[in-house]
Amino acid sequence: MKIIVIVGRILVVLGVIALVIPSFKYFTTERVANVGLFQIDISQPHTVVLNPIAGVIVIAVGVALLVLGNRQEHI
Repeated sequence: MKIIVIVGRILVVLGVIALVIPSFKYFTTERVANVGLFQIDISQPHTVVLNPIAGVIVIAVGVALLVLGNRQEHI
């Protein structure tokens, strides 16, 4: 299997994931105080928003790579 077909499949899967899951949240922990035996940590949320237009573009590029890869196999 050609590398172009593999990359195309990966891009299609990533594009579909970007459309299905429009945003995700992750947390980071930061130490704000460290006094003797006491430690104070704060957990801060961060939200990453995925643009649906980017997901559609990634799917389109993936499909184009799949078509291009399949055309080159038949030549």
